[in-house]
Amino acid sequence: MSEVMIYLDHAATTPADPAVVKAMEPYHSEKFGNPSTIYKIGREVRAAIDEARDKIADFIGADSSEIIFTSCGTESDNLALIGSAFANENKGNHIIASSVEHHAVIEPLKFLARRGFEVTHVPVDEFGEVDPADIKKAITGKTILISVMHANNEIGTIQPVTEIGQIAKERGIIFHTDAVQTICSVPVNVDDIGANLLAISAHKFYGPKGVGALYVRKGTKMVAHIYGGEQERRRRAGTENVSGIIGMAKAIEVASGRMENDAVRIAMLRDKLIDGLLSKVEESHLNGHPTKRLPNNVNIAFRYVEGESMLLNLDAHGIYASTGSACSSATLEPSHVLLAIGLSHEVAHGSLRFTLGRSTTESQIETVIEKLPPVVERLRMMSPLYKR
Repeated sequence: MSEVMIYLDHAATTPADPAVVKAMEPYHSEKFGNPSTIYKIGREVRAAIDEARDKIADFIGADSSEIIFTSCGTESDNLALIGSAFANENKGNHIIASSVEHHAVIEPLKFLARRGFEVTHVPVDEFGEVDPADIKKAITGKTILISVMHANNEIGTIQPVTEIGQIAKERGIIFHTDAVQTICSVPVNVDDIGANLLAISAHKFYGPKGVGALYVRKGTKMVAHIYGGEQERRRRAGTENVSGIIGMAKAIEVASGRMENDAVRIAMLRDKLIDGLLSKVEESHLNGHPTKRLPNNVNIAFRYVEGESMLLNLDAHGIYASTGSACSSATLEPSHVLLAIGLSHEVAHGSLRFTLGRSTTESQIETVIEKLPPVVERLRMMSPLYKR
């Protein structure tokens, strides 16, 4: 068993940056006041939350009044979809989404379908990309909401959200995008995208777990998600996760100074890993778009071998990756994303996702290129489907 750790699952979560941990620490002890109180220690905490809100808003080109703090990206997506659907049901009951959305979008849409809403899932091409023309064709007179993720968490394909946002704007339809995988990885600007609603999760960009945010464009109607106090403009009641909010803002501050350089370096390592594995392992291919993809995402299908078996063998070498979304890791069903791009159940089960990060080095990538091909070969030799 190796004691060396090569962590290549940054799409699942990232380690908190030391600067983030340091910024959060005082809010667990001396700066413990409730931000809803009017005395000094409460006002000081409220001021810190307001400053954090300003930083996050500035980073995505929004106004601070348009940022709602939540517990995670999943809650942000739920608030966006359910809150806007019920607030606008007097206008219509039709919702459009892509076929490769995260479960944080799929499940609330299923909930809405059980409540009488009609949901259309627009297909993607073999690269996992949505055609804006297909979105436009799916619109009816009852369409009130379109939801297409900024980039796919499994295969890394970046969607044409700007074109989709323009279509939605022209038709007066609310546009929601899950930007959980793109914030602090590629540039995100709510006006460039044309988003009315945009979801964020701090632990995807070296912030703490348990905190997220939802951008809500001014004028976008939405019903409350949690009822109780006056927090978050009555859209999400409950005492704020103060330290988490401070940590998220600090993570964005850190990322803003290094995002561009990180993206270039990580993309080079991504391409090295793709080229190395595809050249060394026969009957393998890249899942997702070859160029329009996240700088850190590598998703490769290996025929005649099962993904979990590869992961266990890599684990023995201290290499940590995944077979897809961390939120669906408990299921034995193949990825709906891989099926949507046309892979068979068998090939989908044999796909691995590597997602690189700040700590990833060239030597680590070389180690993966060295260790994985023999693993695949050994597992294939045990498969009755493999043509020797």
